[in-house]
Amino acid sequence: MPLTADDFRDELYRIMDEAIREGHKYVDVNAGEIHRGLGSYPGARPQGACLLQPSGQGASLTIRYVLPRRDLQL
Repeated sequence: MPLTADDFRDELYRIMDEAIREGHKYVDVNAGEIHRGLGSYPGARPQGACLLQPSGQGASLTIRYVLPRRDLQL
């Protein structure tokens, strides 16, 4: 079954939740690590992958999220 945007969002929220629980003020999220965490190779570009792989960035894209985030619904 192909991965969906919901799969990527849930993994991103899981990473953020873990960082918040550990008391971090920010978390760096790498697109390739999210793909590997979901069992998907970054080059495969499953449905929803565009959320974490803007053109030209690919699996090397890293985004820093400041925590806590108000839009994070856990």
